[in-house]
Amino acid sequence: MLEDGHIARRLIIHGKVQGVWYRAWTVENATELGLDGWVRNRADGTVEALLVGNAADVEEMINRCQAGPERATIAKIEQFPARGLTGKGFVKKPTVDLKDSRN
Repeated sequence: MLEDGHIARRLIIHGKVQGVWYRAWTVENATELGLDGWVRNRADGTVEALLVGNAADVEEMINRCQAGPERATIAKIEQFPARGLTGKGFVKKPTVDLKDSRN
């Protein structure tokens, strides 16, 4: 269950987002904002992230993800509501096969 004022969003980030430091950058930015969740590469070349925290901070992180790190090129970001089931802190997870990508 989410804390009051908190939201959870699952993102699928499309574009040149693998091999450009996107996951490490996401961990740094999400940690700076005090978010919980994770980020991982997907076998189809996208990056998936779960963002959990204060609504304003989650929205700020989504805005940052639109820009990404210097070498990334973001084509689009799909957003989905999520349950927010995750541990405290923000971590980088291993690459996942598409059939295992649901939160």
